[in-house]
Amino acid sequence: MRDTLFQLGLRIYWEDTDAGGIVFYANYLKFFERARTEWLRKLGMEQQALRDEQGLIFVVSETRIRYLSPARLDDWLDVSVELRESGRASMTLFQQARCGERLLAEGEIRIGCVDAATFRPSRIPSFLLQALQKQ
Repeated sequence: MRDTLFQLGLRIYWEDTDAGGIVFYANYLKFFERARTEWLRKLGMEQQALRDEQGLIFVVSETRIRYLSPARLDDWLDVSVELRESGRASMTLFQQARCGERLLAEGEIRIGCVDAATFRPSRIPSFLLQALQKQ
């Protein structure tokens, strides 16, 4: 992977697997969410602070994921986040989950910034937009 990607490592536990002993497909969405949260934290944006201090939250508005290879119990995954596009109130991210060199799942996730009370679109805070432009 390129150096410009953010990566989060995580272990696969029993609760992540299904009756067939492989990671349940919907859990990749959780893994992607965790990586996005830590990516935002690295950029200086803790999501609880965003809600508490500015009344804003990020919501997923669209996902498109391809599943390519299964992960199993005790596998170590690297989950990446790469900014593909950013606007005033939303951004599109490309994410991958890998086990070593093996690509497990990848997809595009579109997230929007909304007012926490009304769920109406709102501008992404300027300091975060500036941090995104530096990537």
